[in-house]
Amino acid sequence: MNALAEAFNALFKAELIRNHGPWKGIDELEIATAEYIDWFNHRRLHGEIGMIPPVELEDIYHHHQTVPATADTALASL
Repeated sequence: MNALAEAFNALFKAELIRNHGPWKGIDELEIATAEYIDWFNHRRLHGEIGMIPPVELEDIYHHHQTVPATADTALASL
């Protein structure tokens, strides 16, 4: 998990901090960060997953999952 965090941090610094700063204050940086995260998850087209945004792939995945059985159902089948 540490490698994933480090990779995201490098992207964040390269794509937002270095390319779009400096900001006049912490409030501007917080807004820019929220906008970047929104873009990263909802509008960025990801080549490794078919040129769709990550949130779209996640929605597809969850839509195709079956609902897990409850504990009561599992115990009744024993």
